[in-house]
Amino acid sequence: MRRIAVLLALPFLLAGCAVRHDNMQKLRDLEFTVLERDEEPEELKEMISESREEPFQIFYADQGVLYIAEGYGRQPTTGYSVEVRELYETEDAVRIRTNLLGPEKGEKIKEIATYPYVVVQLDYIEKDVLFD
Repeated sequence: MRRIAVLLALPFLLAGCAVRHDNMQKLRDLEFTVLERDEEPEELKEMISESREEPFQIFYADQGVLYIAEGYGRQPTTGYSVEVRELYETEDAVRIRTNLLGPEKGEKIKEIATYPYVVVQLDYIEKDVLFD
């Protein structure tokens, strides 16, 4: 399993496939790094670029590293960002919860479209990735 890329933003492609997650109790918080744009793997950058207009959820594994990306689609101005609220492991899955943050009061913004997203990097875990 050298490279795995899964785009979860298209759930209709998975029609008929059921993944059951009975045990969702948190086992442990996971250590991760939020990547800067210039640190993202090229293949992942391409997937994000193709998906960025709409909200997306992507995970990508390469050489023992798991990358998880979540984006919130097109936003009307600058000043938006994405925070990672939780990233943890359960018996059956890796779960991530992010939040879109809007411009702060008084922040100078520009009326141009932006595409806020976050990419986290962690050691590979062979479990499903679930986005909350």
